[in-house]
Amino acid sequence: MKNIKYILVLVLSLVAATQAEAQVDKRDVRRGNREFRKENWRAAEIDYRKALVKDSLSVAANYNLANTLFREGDVEQAQKVMETVKEVAPASASAADYYYNLGDVAIARQDWHGAVDAFKESLLRNPGDLYAKENYIFAKKKLEDQQNQQQNQDQNQDQNDQNQDQNDNQNDNQDDQNQDQNDDQNDQNKDQNDQNQDQDNKNDQNKDQNQDKQQNNQGQQPKISPQAAQQMLQAIQAKEKETQDKVNKQKAEALKSRQKEKNW
Repeated sequence: MKNIKYILVLVLSLVAATQAEAQVDKRDVRRGNREFRKENWRAAEIDYRKALVKDSLSVAANYNLANTLFREGDVEQAQKVMETVKEVAPASASAADYYYNLGDVAIARQDWHGAVDAFKESLLRNPGDLYAKENYIFAKKKLEDQQNQQQNQDQNQDQNDQNQDQNDNQNDNQDDQNQDQNDDQNDQNKDQNDQNQDQDNKNDQNKDQNQDKQQNNQGQQPKISPQAAQQMLQAIQAKEKETQDKVNKQKAEALKSRQKEKNW
């Protein structure tokens, strides 16, 4: 992307700034600048660190060391070095470049809010810096996209929470309805079981009563009317008379037979 292509600016004018720093070894900074132009990042880093041994708050040495670390890909360390001179750098002659590189570090970390603030400070001190303007616009667009994305995520999360609450309420209501239906069905089943039990008890009582009646009927003689009893008595008497007549007749015949035998 075009804005990222011009992330870093090599500060050659810092040699003048180093001359104002009495305790900074100008030879170490100059040597580091020569190695930086050759893209010998490791050698440049060593030279700048030598300068910082003599003056740890040197804006020139810290600034160029941060540039070098950034080119080496050590963004976190570059950020720490920039923080070292955050109190004195804004008042120095290299303040615009300091904020520019601070914005570059923020872009590398995708800290779009920090990048917008840094490039804004850089433009306040050097309004004609086209690279700072491009990076400012780029970072601002990224920040807006991030904010919109976050807003959409928040809205989606709120909607999801509402949907979840609605689903929970519906599930709770459905559970309550199901529970009520189950309770009603259980009550109906219980009532039916009670009715069945009562019917069974009645059936058992009827069965016991029938058995008692049968036993009573077996243990008692059947009752007859007086007329039937009289008829039965007459029939018995008639039968006895008929039997007696037969017996008498047989006796008479036997007697006659004995008489004939005697007479003969």
